[in-house]
Amino acid sequence: MAMAPPIKVFLGSFAFAVFWVLAVFPAVPFMPIGRTAGSLLGAMLMVLFQVITPDQAYASIDLPILGLLFGTMVVSVYLERADMFKYLGKLLAWKSQGSKDLLCRICLISAVSSAFFTNDTSCVVLTEFVLKIARQQNLPPHPFLLALASSANIGSSATPIGNPQNLVIAVQSKIPFGEFLFGIVMAMLVGVFVNALILLCMFWKVLSVQKDEEEPPVEVSTQEDVNSHRFSPATMSHLSSQNSHELAASLDAMSHQFHSSPGVNGTLDNLTLRNRITLSDEIHTPKDITGTDNGNGNGNGIGNGDSGLGLEEKDEKSAKWKIMLWKTGVYVITIGMLVSFLLGLNMSWTAITAALALVVLDFKDARPCLEKVSYSLLVFFCGMFVTVDGFNRTGIPSAVWDFMEPYAQIDHISGVAILAVVIVVLSNLASNVPTVLLLGARVAAAAASISPEKEKKAWLILAWVSTVAGNLSLLGSAANLIVCEQARRAQNFGYNLTFWAHLKFGVPSTIIVTAIGLTLIRA
Repeated sequence: MAMAPPIKVFLGSFAFAVFWVLAVFPAVPFMPIGRTAGSLLGAMLMVLFQVITPDQAYASIDLPILGLLFGTMVVSVYLERADMFKYLGKLLAWKSQGSKDLLCRICLISAVSSAFFTNDTSCVVLTEFVLKIARQQNLPPHPFLLALASSANIGSSATPIGNPQNLVIAVQSKIPFGEFLFGIVMAMLVGVFVNALILLCMFWKVLSVQKDEEEPPVEVSTQEDVNSHRFSPATMSHLSSQNSHELAASLDAMSHQFHSSPGVNGTLDNLTLRNRITLSDEIHTPKDITGTDNGNGNGNGIGNGDSGLGLEEKDEKSAKWKIMLWKTGVYVITIGMLVSFLLGLNMSWTAITAALALVVLDFKDARPCLEKVSYSLLVFFCGMFVTVDGFNRTGIPSAVWDFMEPYAQIDHISGVAILAVVIVVLSNLASNVPTVLLLGARVAAAAASISPEKEKKAWLILAWVSTVAGNLSLLGSAANLIVCEQARRAQNFGYNLTFWAHLKFGVPSTIIVTAIGLTLIRA
């Protein structure tokens, strides 16, 4: 592509620079408007500077990618409601054989869940589980947080729905879900194993030594507490301390009300948070719960052969069966969506169909669930599509690739190595999704001139390297930032994962895992 006029090159580069700064540093002092508004600002500048026309801007927005992203986010919300991630949390603590076993288990569960439920969602819902379990076993959280974030990135590379850049690659390359999976899955599995070995080697002494016994004892959470912590994957929200105090005050008031009842002593079970009353003492008067007498010396609900309690038990069993059937339906629909992907059906419409099937199955107002979808991420993608397309029209990316292409041919080992280095550097400078949008079509076109198999392999290499490159630094992946922020905000046991602490592990892990994986990718 020929270079645009100098004025358009300058203005387009300026608009892209604004987008890049706000995407990488969303809280810059001179314009702390965030990533989403930053992407819209970049898109608007591209149109105002006439680098791209309004019609071209609308045409650059990739609706299939947005549809696939929306559908998978809705499915993740319903899976969270169906306790899928609670069960994953149970697997972390189930019959754990010590710190090294726990670290390997985190690597495996994080990788597999990220492949099918996206890396960002897995990190959101698993971070505090990991912190709680590390606290229970009196272990330092640092290696486990690194294991969670890095394995989530590696695991997400295996499928088109594992992360946003793979969504872009799957839609643009038209590689079927099954071929995408089987092309990268071996690299992913070996990469997770190697990544776990690196973590064990780096933190062997830390994992082998318990904390100093002179330290004050910590308040250990119960197993139920670890298993029942609930998150909203799309909004990364959990119960605030203010809401917790209000809930506790409400429970205390209800407990006091039943203690002061004329004929009943009741206890309110605060652990289950279900507002259920357990009658544990004998009934001292011939009155029912409401204090009324039926004239025969028996209360309406309690005295007649405990018929009221029997009815309550039946209602509770019926409610449990309904919940189990609903959860089963959610899992069946999700599996059906994955099977449809493997059969080669259109991924965007399949994901939307699965999302709507879950809405109908729920048979209630879907607004609370739909409100948990990260619409800001969808808007960010829209702005990014326009901004990147405008930058492409300046001719700068084409000129850079024309210079690099002779040295980055994927039919030579040296060419694959150079291409991988370029992708890693760009993914950490410009983020992985813009890197895929900038390089994808050019890398594929260069490989297609060799053979169709090389074109497919080029797309898979781009997916693998751009994803694993996120492990290089704390800023390289949204999953890393999510783990860092969730760990810092965790109530009672927050932990600050620093940039340099991550970099010491991220550099060797990224280089070794990327290199090994490149040898295992199959077209």
